[in-house]
Amino acid sequence: MAPSDPIPDGYALQARRSPATRAWEPIYFRIADGSYQLAIRFGPAHANTRGGLHGGVIATLADNAMGLTLALSGSGEPAGFVTTSLSVDYISAAKQGQWIVVAPRLIKRGKTSGVVDALVYADEVLIARANASFRLSR
Repeated sequence: MAPSDPIPDGYALQARRSPATRAWEPIYFRIADGSYQLAIRFGPAHANTRGGLHGGVIATLADNAMGLTLALSGSGEPAGFVTTSLSVDYISAAKQGQWIVVAPRLIKRGKTSGVVDALVYADEVLIARANASFRLSR
């Protein structure tokens, strides 16, 4: 796939913007299976010095997607949260032009904490697994 390839159906531009991720835009999202999935088309702005997908990009997108999934799981009440633990297992490499998707799964949401994990894919091939714990506040 080339960076100009079409965006897969079901994805829209991510409206939430952050100075930390601005260089990686455009970032896309979709809500599927109760999770807030984030996606990018892997391009030069996402690469490490060897041309592979930078682990920090994976970690940051996974942290964001897992946190947004936790927020999505609420019963309508506003809740703030902070990441208290984040772990990423890097399984395989991605190539520029591939469609990268972070697909979180809610593990547990309590009154004061939550746990979410995520699988990260490059063109549907698993390349990483992440998990995070969050502290919730009202």
